Amino acid sequence: MMLPTQPKKNRYKTFLIVFILVAIYVWAFAGIPFGGIKDTAGSVSKAIFSGLIHPDWSYVYMGDGEDLVSLLIETIAIAFLGTFISAVLSLPFAFWAARNKKNKRFVSTTGKFVLTAIRTFPEIVLAIMFIKTVGPGSFAGVLAVSIHSIGMLAKLYSEAIENMDQGPSESIISAGGNKIDVLFFATLPQLVPEFISYTLYRFELAVRSASILGIVGAGGIGTPMIFAIDARSWDRVGIILIGIIVMVTLIDFLSGALRKKLV
Repeated sequence: MMLPTQPKKNRYKTFLIVFILVAIYVWAFAGIPFGGIKDTAGSVSKAIFSGLIHPDWSYVYMGDGEDLVSLLIETIAIAFLGTFISAVLSLPFAFWAARNKKNKRFVSTTGKFVLTAIRTFPEIVLAIMFIKTVGPGSFAGVLAVSIHSIGMLAKLYSEAIENMDQGPSESIISAGGNKIDVLFFATLPQLVPEFISYTLYRFELAVRSASILGIVGAGGIGTPMIFAIDARSWDRVGIILIGIIVMVTLIDFLSGALRKKLV
């Protein structure tokens, strides 16, 4: 039995797409300046690798508040508080951007535009802006995480509102229920589990973001990491990276288990 061959038109289209992609990559790499490998590259790479596989275990806990455990807890706190604030502030934005019977298309479009504009500012940029306003430290990190998270959380919340089943609401109204009954017996039972699931997912991402905000002085584990890199203290960098990996892995596991129970 012979397999049907691909039409010539589709083959030419595939070849054209591949050719264009290859041409774009060649053009992009051709514009990258390359001055060669430095003479010290071998010794520096060896020192980095040696430091990463021989981490500074004494830095795990020293009791002065500037050790690995204390700063990882501070990083989690920044992510948690930033996510909590954004979850509260995202609710009005979500109902504004949701496209349903109550919202006109123009109203929901403006809401989606605002959320897109908020998401265009990375946490690092927001952290730098807030550092200039409130000074360096964890507070700037919390503000950066919370404001940036509004754009993503409100978008996810609005999609949940748009996809909500209207059957229970119509049944309660037809049975003589009022808006309060619809809210507590139809709307919230559908939205709350999804909202919590999305918030947990956003918390996972916020932990990763909070881990690097310290690079610009916004608190968390990023501050000692950039100091260790500047000082070429690769054993300190190694233990910090191990701590971040363990922290992110545990949070992802716990968040994933909770989200499976909710949705």
